[in-house]
Amino acid sequence: MTQEEIDALIKGGDLTGDSDSSNIGSSGINIDTPDFPDLPQMDMQSEPTSVNDPKLALLYDLQLPVSIELGRTSMLIRDILRLGRGSVVEFDKLVSEPVDVLVNGKKVAEGEVVVVDKHFGIRITTLVDPTDRLRNLKR
Repeated sequence: MTQEEIDALIKGGDLTGDSDSSNIGSSGINIDTPDFPDLPQMDMQSEPTSVNDPKLALLYDLQLPVSIELGRTSMLIRDILRLGRGSVVEFDKLVSEPVDVLVNGKKVAEGEVVVVDKHFGIRITTLVDPTDRLRNLKR
């Protein structure tokens, strides 16, 4: 759908755009189209803030716990006490599902488990949207 078609549907379904009453709402009041300034284009490859930004210098040495959540489950205390070597705990996620990357207990990314030189690692596949991260900080 083109932008002109979307605008025409919003203005009342006139796809030709020739209607003089396109600025008149359903209550008969003349409605002006808002004029918003263009947002600057961001290069998706570049970081939004520079690594050398002096405002961030205080945060460079801050340590935060990073954890990977494979899945979750609920168990009775009786069942937890019965766990031993060789016990299997079933999670709510499938093997093919991405794992959650948590920083300071908040989800910041999803990834897949990889093996690097006999060690486990996580390949980041999806980052949580920054606005969602900020919204989750308030919780």
